[in-house]
Amino acid sequence: MRWRRHRDEEPATDPQALAATWQVVSLLLDYPDDVLLERVPMLREVVDGLPDPQRLPLTEFLDTLEHGDLGALQRDYVDTFDVTRKCSLHLTYFAQGDTRRRGVALVEFKQAYRRAGVEFDTDVELPDHLSVVLEFGALHDQHTAWHLLTRHRVGIEVLRAGLAQRGSPWLPVVEALRSTLPVLDGDDEEALLRLVAEGPPQEEVGLEPYAVDPRLNPRPEPADTTALLGPTIPVGAPR
Repeated sequence: MRWRRHRDEEPATDPQALAATWQVVSLLLDYPDDVLLERVPMLREVVDGLPDPQRLPLTEFLDTLEHGDLGALQRDYVDTFDVTRKCSLHLTYFAQGDTRRRGVALVEFKQAYRRAGVEFDTDVELPDHLSVVLEFGALHDQHTAWHLLTRHRVGIEVLRAGLAQRGSPWLPVVEALRSTLPVLDGDDEEALLRLVAEGPPQEEVGLEPYAVDPRLNPRPEPADTTALLGPTIPVGAPR
């Protein structure tokens, strides 16, 4: 299955607001813990300066995070993102599932980071994790991240549909991300309906092609970058 639409379309959101939104979404899609709670005031300052389509849903989730039961939120996070197939945070999973083709798709993500001068630590997280892609786009290469996100735009819609079906507190976070991306149309809508109905393809073979692919070398020096929100510790942050 191929996602073709919108790959070359330019973002409509101001680059600075786009980067700030992606950085905040990246952090809020991480596992909720005491460190994230401590960052709520800083995140509110950033979110308060965003346009309404991003500010309103992100503020809603920050309220949930700040005033909700952290233990319950942590259990819900695991049950949502680690268990539910249609709520995966790994973008290649929606199109390739647990199949051999996914290994090649993961290599393409890592190569995209490398071309931008960023080395990725696969011991922390797979390179297609949504938080990783957004962190990369916010701090390193917005254009490349935009291409990766729009290429997997249908997968993000499947994630949104899964969160909506569960009444998930993370739905507003993904809605804020969606507000920065192109709308779906045509072939993408048909692909979305198929994925929502059928779920990702299954083939229990592991990810061996990703681990041994010779295209992962050589290693250039990583680029020097500065974070928008100060020091952060996102899931599998590109290095």
